[in-house]
Amino acid sequence: MSILIDPPSWPAHGTLFSHLVSDATLDELHAFARAHQLPERAFDKDHYDVPQARYSELVQGGAREVSAGSLVRALIASGLRIPAKYRPEKLGPVLARRWARTLPTEPQLGRELLERWSQSHRRYHDRVHLLSVLEALDWLAKDQTDGEERMLLQLAAWFHDAVYEGASDDEAKSAILARERLYGLLSPGAVSKVSELVLLTAGHSPGDHDRLGRILCDADLEVLARPHPAYQRYAQAIYQEYAHFPRPALAAGRIKVLGSLLEKDNIYSTARGIDRWETAARDNVGAEISVLRLWLGE
Repeated sequence: MSILIDPPSWPAHGTLFSHLVSDATLDELHAFARAHQLPERAFDKDHYDVPQARYSELVQGGAREVSAGSLVRALIASGLRIPAKYRPEKLGPVLARRWARTLPTEPQLGRELLERWSQSHRRYHDRVHLLSVLEALDWLAKDQTDGEERMLLQLAAWFHDAVYEGASDDEAKSAILARERLYGLLSPGAVSKVSELVLLTAGHSPGDHDRLGRILCDADLEVLARPHPAYQRYAQAIYQEYAHFPRPALAAGRIKVLGSLLEKDNIYSTARGIDRWETAARDNVGAEISVLRLWLGE
């Protein structure tokens, strides 16, 4: 077990609080919290807030005492830390500023899209995913695109899961929404390109000569290459979104999707994506398929 706790030094509600984390998995952290009857509401994305009165009890129960700095460094190294910009109170303003740089003449459209990305049924395809894709585009498109191309990529990212109902036609409906909302705002060719890019995220199989499509698809799949604990967080969020399916059906469908990625010569289509993410993504995807096969008793 690798449960860590820092000294109670964070003031709130008339007392001091510690942070309780795992440097391995969230499952381990939640199990420890349940064993010590910490309330679910004390969990804040990557840690539990623990009042000073519980500190000694948790240390005696096995939590290892570390400094605040050591705890943060361990959490970052584990891949489990949620940066401040990805927290709910920060996401709205961060994304609003990004939209204002992308299509500054259409603030109402930006608000509509943010509302869509904020829907309560989303667990993975949410504002965190949107910001992650936009940030991946920043890196992949740097020195590879001009200003108009970057705008088209960013708009495609904003629209690519704007309709999310967990259905096979979500991307098609998102592409239709993009055409409807962007009609008259951009040239017909630009609207058509955004729509085409959105559709590509359904199968992540851009053509060899579709430079923008390859960039967008790689950005959308960046999550596959994250450190293993962060990848597990992603997988759990996907399972939550599809929790209405029986477990065997969910596993079989997920194996089919992931297996199709491994069958490709490369999961990623850009030189930068292959160099930075390919090996880690294949390791993560292969490990998840092995777990899912256990679900099916294979």
